[in-house]
Amino acid sequence: MFKNNITALGLALGMAGLCMSGSALAQSAGETEYMNACAACHGESGVGDGPLAELMTVGLPDLTQISANNDGEFPMLEVIQIIDGRSGIRGHGYPMPVWGQRFKEALSVEIGAYASEIVTRGRILALAQHLESMQQ
Repeated sequence: MFKNNITALGLALGMAGLCMSGSALAQSAGETEYMNACAACHGESGVGDGPLAELMTVGLPDLTQISANNDGEFPMLEVIQIIDGRSGIRGHGYPMPVWGQRFKEALSVEIGAYASEIVTRGRILALAQHLESMQQ
């Protein structure tokens, strides 16, 4: 009987996780992407004070001011295009790391080219949504 209660509890907790809202999951995924791919340069809070910022040859933008610098609107498509490399932002004397390509390359061997494209786009969207949530 005790074993069944533990199993039921585990199932209930798992279902609760699945029932978490899509935006909460995206936010968590976006925050994870940010901390893994961006915080080293842009800082945990996004103001451009990451541990590698002092090594950069160009100034780092305050990512919390993207909306403020765009008449109060968050330019989602432009942000996505910067992250995935379609826009020519330069950092450290070279283009900012093209995260879309890096994400896709890491996955394509494991899950195939088409699936990796879908996962990569999801990761980039989650990251862009996290940046939107950081706006002041």
